[in-house]
Amino acid sequence: FLEKKDASQITSHLLIEAKENSCVIKATDGEIGLLIRTENITVEEEGTVTANGKKLLDIIRILKDEEITLEELNNNLHIKQNQSKFRLPIFDFENFPSFPKIEDKSKISLDSTELIKALKNISTSIDSNNPKYELNGALLKIKNRSTQIVGTDTRRLSVVTINNKSEKELSLIIPKKAIMEIQKLFTHKIDIYYDETNLVINDKDYYFYTRLINGNFPNYERIIPNNNQYAITLPKIEMLESIKMITTISPEIKIIFRKNSIFFESLASDNIEAKTELLIPLGLDEDFEINVNSRFLLDFISQIESDSFEISLNEPTLPFVLKNKQFITVIMPIIV
Repeated sequence: FLEKKDASQITSHLLIEAKENSCVIKATDGEIGLLIRTENITVEEEGTVTANGKKLLDIIRILKDEEITLEELNNNLHIKQNQSKFRLPIFDFENFPSFPKIEDKSKISLDSTELIKALKNISTSIDSNNPKYELNGALLKIKNRSTQIVGTDTRRLSVVTINNKSEKELSLIIPKKAIMEIQKLFTHKIDIYYDETNLVINDKDYYFYTRLINGNFPNYERIIPNNNQYAITLPKIEMLESIKMITTISPEIKIIFRKNSIFFESLASDNIEAKTELLIPLGLDEDFEINVNSRFLLDFISQIESDSFEISLNEPTLPFVLKNKQFITVIMPIIV
């Protein structure tokens, strides 16, 4: 959560506040921030101080698993343990960026477990360095009877639908960086607050905030095919094994759906090839062939918990859909 490139910035520092036999530690890079409170300390004198977070962590890592003393003295933070002593410069803590408060924000009523699971499902589909900044985040679209979490990198689109009721509709774009941290931090019940600028997530252990992305997310609903020529149920484990076998040669693969089997082949050049076949009755009247980036398939299949999933196909050059319960991914095939 720290500014890591420029040590002259106060956002490269942690804020440490010792008060009433508890300690609050804050970190922020200006885009995301985290507050942690601990009572596993002894406060001899109340106060607030900053210190370079990376250097403080490096010092604590090399010390023994014993008591450590932190003391502000002469505009420095002194770290002591037995005969070991370290000193770090500090900044004026009053210049440390303030965290957004929840008192003036609207609250989102969502099942936190479902939300975090949904963010995990779609996170691989979110772009990272798209010039359209809004595509570097996930859309949280709350409707009257459902909430959809959406991510896309323009070559695939992932959507998870959560059934819930809401008195008002709204759309928020959460940065990918924040989504990755949310997955690490939260596993239990959470409270979610928002305004036009920030999203705040709070539980018994952490207070997390992120700036929201200001932009217009593309109309993803028109990308999802409404009608399909074929809908085929596929086994998870066997599909994973077959696809991974081909990816030893090439990430781009050809898949041919036949009446009684699925044929996999690499799209590699240089006279190298990989082939395998999965014997499974599909009952198709004619062969259906698609070329695809295997990573898109693997990202979807590895996320699902069921033993099977559904693939919906239209034309070899048109987007196709992978579906498992409330989780879908629309993938654009490779045009050869």
